[in-house]
Amino acid sequence: MRRASWSTPGPTGPVDSVEDVTDATASAARLGIGVDVVLDAGADTDGNHRYINRELSTIDFNRRVLALAANPEQPLLERLKFLAIFCSNTDELFEVRVAGLKDQQAAGVASTAPDGLSVGDQLRAVRNEMEGLVGERRRLLFDELIPALAERGVRLCRWSDLDGEARAALRSVFDERIFPVLTPLAVDPGHPFPYISNLSLNLAVIVRDPVNADRRFARLKVPPLLPGFLPLPDGERFVPLEQVIAAHLDVLFPGMEIESFHPFRVTRNADLTLEEDEADDLLYAVEMELRRRRFGRAVRLEVDRSITDEVRTLLTRELDLAPEDVYDMQGPLDLSGLWTVHDVDRPELRDEPYVAPVPAALTGPGGDAPGDLFAAIRQGDVLVHHPYESFAMSTEAFVTQASRDPGVLAIKQTLYRTSGDSPIVQALIRAAERGKQVAALVELKARGDEAANIGWARALERAGVHVVYGLVGLKTHSKTALVVRQEADGIRRYCHIGTGNYNSATARLYEDLGLFTADPDLGADLTDLFNYLTGYSRRVEYRQLLVAPLGLRTRMLELIEREARFGERGRIVWKLNNLVDREVIDALYAASAAGVRIDLVTRAICCLRPGVPGLSDNIRVRSLVGRWLEHSRIYYFGAGHGGDELVAAERLDGLEPLPPSVPAGGEYYMGSADMMERNLDRRVEAVVPVPATLHPRLREILEVELADDRLAWRLQGDGTWVKVPTERGVSAHDWLQEAARLRERLRRDGDPARIVP
Repeated sequence: MRRASWSTPGPTGPVDSVEDVTDATASAARLGIGVDVVLDAGADTDGNHRYINRELSTIDFNRRVLALAANPEQPLLERLKFLAIFCSNTDELFEVRVAGLKDQQAAGVASTAPDGLSVGDQLRAVRNEMEGLVGERRRLLFDELIPALAERGVRLCRWSDLDGEARAALRSVFDERIFPVLTPLAVDPGHPFPYISNLSLNLAVIVRDPVNADRRFARLKVPPLLPGFLPLPDGERFVPLEQVIAAHLDVLFPGMEIESFHPFRVTRNADLTLEEDEADDLLYAVEMELRRRRFGRAVRLEVDRSITDEVRTLLTRELDLAPEDVYDMQGPLDLSGLWTVHDVDRPELRDEPYVAPVPAALTGPGGDAPGDLFAAIRQGDVLVHHPYESFAMSTEAFVTQASRDPGVLAIKQTLYRTSGDSPIVQALIRAAERGKQVAALVELKARGDEAANIGWARALERAGVHVVYGLVGLKTHSKTALVVRQEADGIRRYCHIGTGNYNSATARLYEDLGLFTADPDLGADLTDLFNYLTGYSRRVEYRQLLVAPLGLRTRMLELIEREARFGERGRIVWKLNNLVDREVIDALYAASAAGVRIDLVTRAICCLRPGVPGLSDNIRVRSLVGRWLEHSRIYYFGAGHGGDELVAAERLDGLEPLPPSVPAGGEYYMGSADMMERNLDRRVEAVVPVPATLHPRLREILEVELADDRLAWRLQGDGTWVKVPTERGVSAHDWLQEAARLRERLRRDGDPARIVP
């Protein structure tokens, strides 16, 4: 009998330890694997806990993003972009994750995380990690990026560095665009301390009355609708907006002496919390919660390092924060304004533009636009890969054609995050106006997009679309569209099942997959799924589709355990965003103990410890960060082919050969779900088995991601990430771009047989 050995999850008390060990041993027992459990207060064989802390793993992902800003191989403006992304990611960490920890702390919850850290331990660890990253942010901006950009003629300037002509130009901007929207708010016995909204940039101003020498505090909010960096007429120099405002405080406080001013920024709890069981109208409930969220509890205060003790104490007290919630910063506090600088007309300082071709299987006779998509899908299943292949000429075109086609009777679609100029929403509106039956599941609780989704939902309703707002207690996260069409031989259903949102903007930046099919079983499954979402249904069994929360968890565990029964002939390769769920992690540990080779490509969070002797010897974890945001989810199970001799897959001429790493046989699944408790138990997700004809494309994606040594990082057993050393010089993003271009050239040359490997 095979044997594995691991330890209890940590010093969390007998109950928690027993529960976690029971989960792990149960997974192993089903496979006939004996387990030796060592009760040692949480240390594994390397002295580490069996799980990595989720919050610290999130910070590690942000650290990898920041490393892109530090990478001298990146074009300068792209480095600036990654710095802005790092800051936005950090804002979300505090708005949601740190806010949640503080809520637990305020409620006196004494629970521990799966890795054994208490709430207080986690908050202290977050503070310690973030202090280091704040320092690295400062160093990158001031010591590297600003000087390097200046050498190339793009200057981030301070007001004090400007000459008279430049100041005069900005004074005109201030008078015309800024001054009319500013509202200074005084604090005195007749004016209470004002409410500071989430992520707003402010100036704390101390003014002195020259007549009676009274000193007063005033708060001035920097208008969020103006660019964070104001360009000068030459188009090459940019000045932080708050510095321009600070230079004109005398206009805002006439007759007063400006004693000092200090930029500050507040982060508040921005997580949406609904008592849905008590909400008769989900739309109304979300609107009310959005209003309440503006007044969420403050969780972080960022201040300029020049701030006086007097003002720091005042802000900390009025915001009900502790000293450890205050972060001293240097320079602009809100770096989201760097996007203005990134957009400067200097293409040589940015990535080479990439124009995504039309997917070969969907092109019309001319080759430059999609043809009859329904005819193409009837000929065979089609896989599209964004942003390497055009989203507009595939997914958007699918819904647009359906809205115009006289044979289409009905369109049903889920909408989780939509862009402001969404052609898909407009197509659904036109379809309803033409008398087609249109149903849209608009998920109002998509974090950060609630207000936009409310607006689209109302526009859809006005056009006659049947709009449903999701299920009580569940977020609808699946990416699915169903078109019902009357054809000569009867009714046919066309399906799209994807890994990414139906969003034009993110589809140009996020790496995602979409499957088009007219498979009758999948069509019937999507019909059942939409009936579940829009009506009353308790269907838990589907023909092919794996649906959460009804059966996805069970099936994924069954597939992992099946690989474990194959032992060393088992093989698991996953590409996903986040791996957090303990039951899934424990099943992977058990499969590793059975001899299964496991490769995981996790973009962001991974709570599994790989390569730990006796726990995860056969598991490797890597992460890719680069130009495109890795977003697709692919789940490969070898089905006993893991012991087969690996043979390099056929490649298009001109593509760099890759070392074979995924067997030719096996099963592939793709869909919307990550392996997190929320995805498996509290969201509606859809994962689909991919037809064998499309396996070569998915194998190609997995192999290039496992071969990448330019974008990839490797997770070590102690929980730290290290950059994979560059040996072959393979960039998955460059390789897949070139593959898409080669397919485009082959299509134009009239050699369709060689388009898809």
